[in-house]
Amino acid sequence: MGDTRDMKSALIVRGGWEGHQPKETSDLFIPFLESHGFEVRVEESTAIYADETFMSKVDLIVQVITFGTLTEAESDGLERAVVAGAGFAGWHGGVLASFPLAEKYLHMIGAIFVSHPGKPAVERVGEPSDWFVPHTYSLTEKGQNHEITRGIADFELDTEQYWVLHDPYLEILANTTQKARPGDPWHEDVKSPAVWTRLWGAGKIFVITCGHDLEVVKDQRVEQIIQRGMLWATRNDS
Repeated sequence: MGDTRDMKSALIVRGGWEGHQPKETSDLFIPFLESHGFEVRVEESTAIYADETFMSKVDLIVQVITFGTLTEAESDGLERAVVAGAGFAGWHGGVLASFPLAEKYLHMIGAIFVSHPGKPAVERVGEPSDWFVPHTYSLTEKGQNHEITRGIADFELDTEQYWVLHDPYLEILANTTQKARPGDPWHEDVKSPAVWTRLWGAGKIFVITCGHDLEVVKDQRVEQIIQRGMLWATRNDS
């Protein structure tokens, strides 16, 4: 390890629903962060968000928590850190299905998961795969030129396709389109952001909607986008 005074500080906060494999997926990125000069701290609770001393110095927050709650002190502490310049990054339910009643958190992230419609009802067999459908992640013009996604072509995955509600204050790098199929209650194809960035105070936010489990996160394109997204979001004091 190098001189810790010159290292960046990364905080991984993980937990919640085990189906999203929070430990396995976040562990995948620890060696990458360490190889890029980060000292990595892992916490299994959001209580760290209320530690003002630590949060004032962290350069990158990676959150992997599906379901849960935030206390007022935790919510305030997280937003205060981001506004002051800490980066925030995450994927799938670890960011978008985390704290549905946390107003400040949702305001900061700019979107919330509402559904992954999955296979048509007549094709379901009562297995988790019922919610997996082949779908495409399409780069926007901004995404084709952004350092996070530059050089990555449109790609297809067979996994959960997130339908999110979002506000317009997003820099959308990729979208995914939920088709309107016979039997669906929506009448038109619906496009949802799939990769985006967001500026919040002095901090930068990166989110990607795919990442249901380790297999998805290890997809070469998804892994590369997450790696780049974490580096992009990291505090830059220069």
